[in-house]
Amino acid sequence: MERLLAGLLLGFLLLIASVGSHATRAPDQYWKSALPDTPMPSSLSQLLNTPAGKGGVGGGSSGKKPGGTTVGVGKGGVGVNVNPTKPGGAGTTVGVGKGGVGVGVNPGYGKPGGTTVGVGKGRVGVHVNPGKKPVHVPVGPFQYEYAASETQLHDDPSVALFFREEDLQPGKKTTVQFANTAMAGAKFLPRSDAEAIPFSSEKVPEILGRFSVDPDSVEAAEMAQTLHDCEAPAARGERKACATSLESMVDFATASLGTSHVRAASTVVGREGSPRQEYTVTGVKRAGGGRLVACHAEPYAYAVFACHLTQQTRAYSVSMLGRDGTAVDAVAVCHADTSGWNPKHVAFQVLRVKPGTVPICHFLPQDHVVWTRGG
Repeated sequence: MERLLAGLLLGFLLLIASVGSHATRAPDQYWKSALPDTPMPSSLSQLLNTPAGKGGVGGGSSGKKPGGTTVGVGKGGVGVNVNPTKPGGAGTTVGVGKGGVGVGVNPGYGKPGGTTVGVGKGRVGVHVNPGKKPVHVPVGPFQYEYAASETQLHDDPSVALFFREEDLQPGKKTTVQFANTAMAGAKFLPRSDAEAIPFSSEKVPEILGRFSVDPDSVEAAEMAQTLHDCEAPAARGERKACATSLESMVDFATASLGTSHVRAASTVVGREGSPRQEYTVTGVKRAGGGRLVACHAEPYAYAVFACHLTQQTRAYSVSMLGRDGTAVDAVAVCHADTSGWNPKHVAFQVLRVKPGTVPICHFLPQDHVVWTRGG
């Protein structure tokens, strides 16, 4: 009897460990299995949920909202709670324990009526409540099908990321700020969890309610814009997909490049919070060319990347030194064929060139990733 009880106890502990491992380690393990010879950039590893302290396994994945997403493994099974501090209820909870599985999505949260998403010149607007004006947010500079707005041209610091390939040489100076562009605190969900959540413009009210996001907030507008951009067709000569998990990003990159021998690189800034300042290029090294996959971080309640396979592109590793002594290992991508871009895209207006005439380059923000074939 004692052996039987000990065996049952051991089995139960192994089951709990397996559940906890799946909740926090599955993306990391998938990377190591699929890409054993490819180091993971810090821009991606910091988006993995890490084990919390006493009481089980925990992580955070709720954008700018307090409370985050908690996963607890303990007495009674597994529990998940998203934004428990939101008014009107306990947010989204998932419990696995005695009696099966229960899911509750704060039914009192949100407003009646449908969701509308309107894309204008250089911006997108969304509202769930028809009685209120939509919230507008600018379109990201790496969405090549959009025209730039006057606001973006004058106020968006990411405009300075664009330059000509002829300027990519030691001694050149550029004034720029390297920053993260997605929602602070957003983390990767395991693929099984991400695939169980709707990801569609038609489901915006449900998605916002699930993550307790105010429909009239900037965060809601940013999320709606991300969904709209993910559903837009690829530019001519490109292949695109939105990766809602680390696993799906790995699959898209390796399938697009036709090999599992790949490199993943991101811009690394030596000092966090470095201001907009003048940098001097100290070294340039070719990192890949012909075909590459760029994955741009998108604002969302959890980590989402807009990935696209580009043809006739070249990637570079660029060493830079800021005026204040900050060292930067930047990733730059140069597009040789821009004929499929919107003629009024911000890059053409800033560099004063026409589509398809000269290669256009840009540095990558810290939370974006470029995939190239390994050597």
